[in-house]
Amino acid sequence: MADSIFTRIINRELPSEIIYEDEHCIAIKDIAPKAPVHLLIIPRKPIAKLCDASGDDLALLGHLLLAAGAVARQVGVEDAFRVIVNNGAGAGQTVFHLHLHLLAGKQFSESQLGF
Repeated sequence: MADSIFTRIINRELPSEIIYEDEHCIAIKDIAPKAPVHLLIIPRKPIAKLCDASGDDLALLGHLLLAAGAVARQVGVEDAFRVIVNNGAGAGQTVFHLHLHLLAGKQFSESQLGF
């Protein structure tokens, strides 16, 4: 997989506002936010889509959810936030490096997601 924009951010080749990082992932502010708080939690390991993850990625995938909780606490939205993963272009994925969207700071309705 060619280096994605996220890999370049992780490698500090491109600037970004990193608000959290550990040995497995980073969290940055989304440059086109869909909510007052819109953060991206990105694994350091480049996995194109969630469906490309394997059993070897089990611990990493769990870690990403734990990191989402830590990030939510860090920015003060731990009581109400949404985590979204887009898998593939048809689902709205535009950067093919797995990442979680953490959205908060507004009331979400199910109709916004088409449920």
